Amino acid sequence: MKQYAHLLGRPVLAHSIDAVRWCRRVRSVTVALAADDGIFEELVRPSYPDVHTVTGGDSRAQSVMNGLAAILDRDPACDWVLVHDAARPCLARESLRRLLDEGLAGPDGAILAVPIRDTLKLADDSGRIARTADRSRYWAAQTPQLFPARELAANLQAALAAGESPTDEAAAMERAGRCPLLVEDRRSNLKITGPGDLALAQSILQGISLDD
Repeated sequence: MKQYAHLLGRPVLAHSIDAVRWCRRVRSVTVALAADDGIFEELVRPSYPDVHTVTGGDSRAQSVMNGLAAILDRDPACDWVLVHDAARPCLARESLRRLLDEGLAGPDGAILAVPIRDTLKLADDSGRIARTADRSRYWAAQTPQLFPARELAANLQAALAAGESPTDEAAAMERAGRCPLLVEDRRSNLKITGPGDLALAQSILQGISLDD
């Protein structure tokens, strides 16, 4: 599993946890685990005794929903939540600061994202180019994503009840008519999807300053 791959001698997940919990505005961290996860307690728990865990679901949306339910049950006063991918270990501190500063200033939440630089082609059913899209208005969504906790929970639940499975939290908010803010991130906040990404993440982490 990619979140447990070794990166600079530690699991990827450990770096992802560290990437958010250094911030004093983050009160706690909850990790959604697969039902058959047998690795977290052995590889991660010894270094993170205060991190909460919850059993995830069969989709990202359900896993986040389970995590939200556990957070709100444990801390009814929780008003905002950050949702971060376990396989994004290279989140820069400045990006998190900017997301919180800008996102908390408005009611609709915010996400980290990067503008699309490549030319985008729309394919037809036969795999041929149908047209070229206007890339000037397209962004690639990243994480963390920041939203009011109870509103996100309600919107995710509504989407799941309708048989939908939003691929990120912003989609659930958009479905309810919200317009989250796009906060420009660094391209170094990559998601680990294969072995080649680990080498790149290693070089990124070795070059990122961890000074607060």
